[in-house]
Amino acid sequence: MTDNGSRGLVVRGVSKRFGATQALDHIDLDVRPGEVVALLGENGAGKSTLSNVIAGTFPSDTGDMTWNGEPYAPGSPGEAIGRGIGLIHQEMRLLPDLSVAENVFVGRLLQRGGRIDRAEMNRRASEQLTRLGLDIPPTRLVRTLRVAEQQQVEIAKALTLNARLLILDEPTAALGSDETDHLFERIEALKGEGMAFIYISHRLEEITRICDRIVVMRDGQRVASHDTAHVPVAQLVEEMVGRSIERIFPDTGAPRERAVLRVDGLTAADGTFQDVSFDVHEGEILGIAGIVGAGRTELVRAVAGVDPVKAGTVAVEGDVLRLRGPRDAIEAGVVLVPEDRKNQGAVLDLSIGDNVALPNLDRVAKRGWLTPQGVASAAGAAITEMGIKGRPSQLVRTLSGGNQQKVVIAKWLARRPKVVILDEPTRGIDVGARAAIYEVIADLARSGMAVVVVSSDLDEVLGLSHRVLVLSRGRLRGVLAGAEATDTAVMRLATA
Repeated sequence: MTDNGSRGLVVRGVSKRFGATQALDHIDLDVRPGEVVALLGENGAGKSTLSNVIAGTFPSDTGDMTWNGEPYAPGSPGEAIGRGIGLIHQEMRLLPDLSVAENVFVGRLLQRGGRIDRAEMNRRASEQLTRLGLDIPPTRLVRTLRVAEQQQVEIAKALTLNARLLILDEPTAALGSDETDHLFERIEALKGEGMAFIYISHRLEEITRICDRIVVMRDGQRVASHDTAHVPVAQLVEEMVGRSIERIFPDTGAPRERAVLRVDGLTAADGTFQDVSFDVHEGEILGIAGIVGAGRTELVRAVAGVDPVKAGTVAVEGDVLRLRGPRDAIEAGVVLVPEDRKNQGAVLDLSIGDNVALPNLDRVAKRGWLTPQGVASAAGAAITEMGIKGRPSQLVRTLSGGNQQKVVIAKWLARRPKVVILDEPTRGIDVGARAAIYEVIADLARSGMAVVVVSSDLDEVLGLSHRVLVLSRGRLRGVLAGAEATDTAVMRLATA
């Protein structure tokens, strides 16, 4: 790559403190036009803080930045995007009941003659969607789009603002392999136009595919950098966590004979999956694999009583459930840890204790009275059992992603369920915390619980599961066990 001199983003000596926490400590970073720089580190390493400083969410305490040779110190995200730098968050920030075009131009709706010029908005939005290879009408409501499509709407929004540097925060966390490939194709095309990217991901195997250079952070400091993306994963992990960690899945024990959960002929009310049957035994981990859109999440939501079904039955220990809502499943011993822990799994602005108590009031409230002592006691037990790094009174929002996930799991384990369903249990969680979640899942199986794991990470599914159920386009394509459960075999069924 040619040297662009002062072109691009130059960050020098940037620090940021929040109370007693030194989130950033004299960070240097360079991002040149037409390149993708990977920003790696565990949760809490400072990646998001640095991204927010660059994107204008809040100012740094020390240091300075330049952008294309000019001083750069944005006072707001709007000022940053006005200068050509945008941040695409892991959690989508679109308005679901507005159209694609309205979302692209929200806050700056185009007008003509004093009226909103929807035709021009649709034309310009469509132009950027085509640039991204996304074939959807700009008039379509955002809530009807898949996650991958919503993500590209976010990118299209930035492109209409003439962004020249995009910060992508965990862009593939909710994507399958095909949609990830498409995103990478779009990034490569935009690189060719001179656009630059800061790429944040916990999926280290992606880095060599899309990134040009790597910067590693730990505890708010820049601890390593590489002028190539072809760095062994083991080395990157060691740099990130300060110790050597291999991705070794724990021993999950052997399943037992008795079936705990039996699903027969289940068909979704909205048609997202049809005629799916399977069972899960005591001490068994059943993995559910398939590309995005296969119906994995919809299937487990139906089993947990969240979404209605058109046909079929769900039985626990031989008793067919009448599922009118999640309460019926919970009372029967079936609990779901959802894929979106921040919006569906935890109440971020409540404490660990309150989160644990909420679904367990019948157990925590003695003789109908809920006391601070009772909440603290339940939370203390959960913290000890799950190894949560936090205090009962600590707000869940202040915890790392891995500890937030442990809180969500803990609140359901307090009910001593018979079946635990985990949808994307390590989404957005760093490699160090993943090992702890894997151990929790293995402990559940070894204790005799029936466990269902849905994951877009194929290695995760294969590494944890005794058997793997494969869905494709809403239909069961096969169940693989033992030596036949390979990545090749799964993908062959998943693309059938």
